[in-house]
Amino acid sequence: MTAAGEEMHALVERLYPLCRSITGDGVRATLEIVGEYIPLQVHEVPTGTQVLDWTVPQEWNIRDAYIADPAGNRVVDFAASNLHVLGYSVPVSATMPLAELREHLHTLPEHPSWVPYRTSYYTPQWGFCLAQETLDALPDGDYEVRVDSTLADGHLTYAEHVVPGQVTDEVIVSCHVCHPSLANDNLAGIAVATFLARALAERTPYYTYRFLFAPGTIGAITWLARNADRVEHVKHGLVLACAGDSGRLTYKQSRRGDAEIDRVMRHVLSTSERPHHVAEFTPYGYDERQFCSPGFDLGVGSLSRTPYAGYPEYHTSADNPDFVSPEAMADTLAVCREAFAVLDRNRRYLNLSPYGEPQLGRRGLYASLGGRSDAKQAQMAMLWVLSLSDGEHGLLDVSERSGLPFDTVAAAADALCGAGLIKA
Repeated sequence: MTAAGEEMHALVERLYPLCRSITGDGVRATLEIVGEYIPLQVHEVPTGTQVLDWTVPQEWNIRDAYIADPAGNRVVDFAASNLHVLGYSVPVSATMPLAELREHLHTLPEHPSWVPYRTSYYTPQWGFCLAQETLDALPDGDYEVRVDSTLADGHLTYAEHVVPGQVTDEVIVSCHVCHPSLANDNLAGIAVATFLARALAERTPYYTYRFLFAPGTIGAITWLARNADRVEHVKHGLVLACAGDSGRLTYKQSRRGDAEIDRVMRHVLSTSERPHHVAEFTPYGYDERQFCSPGFDLGVGSLSRTPYAGYPEYHTSADNPDFVSPEAMADTLAVCREAFAVLDRNRRYLNLSPYGEPQLGRRGLYASLGGRSDAKQAQMAMLWVLSLSDGEHGLLDVSERSGLPFDTVAAAADALCGAGLIKA
């Protein structure tokens, strides 16, 4: 277990109690905490703003909500869990019989002790979520129902963090900040993204890395609408979600299927020998589907552990901090770091001495391998790099065709560059 894993889990626990939605003060409070770890540029987009085919909705905030039984006891209480309220519930203050109240209640009969997560972002209504066993125990009678919320013109809030690179071409890393108390499907992705940004800042990466913390769907659409004139700078991307459970890693490919990020992720996962699954693109899931929409067609994939809806705890109160582990988040972070290390170094080179094999010995390249346990492998890497440095093949092509480790191939490229035999 790494120290970063423990710190990420502590961040999940700290963010867990906040009531997030696609807008509102919960999102701002979340970004304020993330901003203690990495500097953020926070954006506020007014209600009614047209963003592609969508419109920024009204802002929702909630202070309290409960159901009180005939004796006045709060049997469902927002203060106990923010999952108890249907997301975006309009205000209500009423008394009604249990039969009428049932029409506004949501449970999970197959998991009677769990509370489901439900929302109604774009259809004005109200409701409560509760455990089936709680509902079964409610006596007949009149119940006091109160949702102390506001739905009014305000703003949609999202934030960006940029790690400057050697070039202005960008890699976008996106995670959603709209779910309330759900540790894996939301918070683990935020934590991994935050610590990935910190790790990248420890060096000067080749690409510029732009981290996007935004509400799902409408947040990515808003970012794309506001950045449509500069998306050509986005060369690669990764959406992080469900990053902390114990399942195997799952990479969902971009719509293209052959984008460079797809090749890099397949390579890193297969050579690391981690249990994993590579899934084909589908136009359903997280915000990869917005970035990959035909008009933008960005090379953006999605990394998770167990995919959305692939585990019983998904969108329930059982997706709590105990469901995610420091070890799993540390592993997800490590894969991201490994993948971006390959992505950063996967450049094409041109052989400056392409007529016949150049003499490596007189340039000291063979001598530099003396005493190395992998001298033969390193020598072969130099020959392969020279052979495929035709301006059309990248180092990942060299690694895959030769069967040599990418790091060995990249080191060979560095040595050959230093000797003036190839150039990027």
